[in-house]
Amino acid sequence: MKYSNKAAFEKANMFGTGMPNDAYSKYFIGNSYLNFLVKPGETPLFLANVTFEPACRNNWHIHQATSGGGQMLICTAGEGWYQQEKEEAVSMKEGSIVYIPAGKKHWHGAKADSWFSHISIEIPGTECRNEWLEPVSDEDYNRL
Repeated sequence: MKYSNKAAFEKANMFGTGMPNDAYSKYFIGNSYLNFLVKPGETPLFLANVTFEPACRNNWHIHQATSGGGQMLICTAGEGWYQQEKEEAVSMKEGSIVYIPAGKKHWHGAKADSWFSHISIEIPGTECRNEWLEPVSDEDYNRL
């Protein structure tokens, strides 16, 4: 369901918006928020609810790993986009799940007219790191 109104979105966003995602703001167009669901390093999985304001998206990026690794996204509120390089964008709605293997260039973010939250699950692996790349251009984004 699309939410252009933040108050209505907050009622649906069961895992909470969290705090401004200042540490990674240089890799986003627009404002995003991060709510850790487990303390990083205390469990084998990284779990966080990431919230995007309408039209916010992260840069193209690659989850690198020598083995294992990658990411899963579970949309929990609102609507957004996921796109892997050289593929059509995938519409994400509440309940949508995306698996992103390590080594695949991609981006994700909110639709232009809706707030969007997803749980980010970082898949365990060896020598995992995130390689941030160029922003998703307004021209490409506005074609969606």
